[in-house]
Amino acid sequence: MTDITPDLCDLHADLVRVLEPMLVNYGGCEAFSGEIVTVKCFEDNSLVKEQLNTPGADKVLVVDGGGSMRRALLGDMIAESAVKQGWQGVIIYGCIRDVSAISEMPLGVQAMACVPVKTEKRGIGDLNVPVCFGGVTFNPGEYVYADSNGVVVSAQPLALPG
Repeated sequence: MTDITPDLCDLHADLVRVLEPMLVNYGGCEAFSGEIVTVKCFEDNSLVKEQLNTPGADKVLVVDGGGSMRRALLGDMIAESAVKQGWQGVIIYGCIRDVSAISEMPLGVQAMACVPVKTEKRGIGDLNVPVCFGGVTFNPGEYVYADSNGVVVSAQPLALPG
């Protein structure tokens, strides 16, 4: 399951919304999918850490970090928690850090870039609200599919090719 998004676009063109090309694959799982959980935050990853410390079987955390290139919203320790809790992946409109460690983990991670600076923990942000970036609205409870070709969103689960 490495090239799922092209097939989903071919098979379900009327059911998918496609994110503009803007993210890079950093995780050990190149392709991942699941039910969307959202966090909206800016340079404060308190809610990201909190959510990825809860059970996340078959879920993907979509983080609207406002596109900030100044602070990393995900690092190796939080990513380890996500793996232990069963999350499928994390998509971040912003940056991550600890990319070498994250690339070895069985977790899908896509972000705009990497930066070594951590965030301040102020407990500010919103959980499970619609978030918009890259021309797509990500609604909690919908489904996201990601691989090195891109990211697609659907209101309903789609049968994966193969």
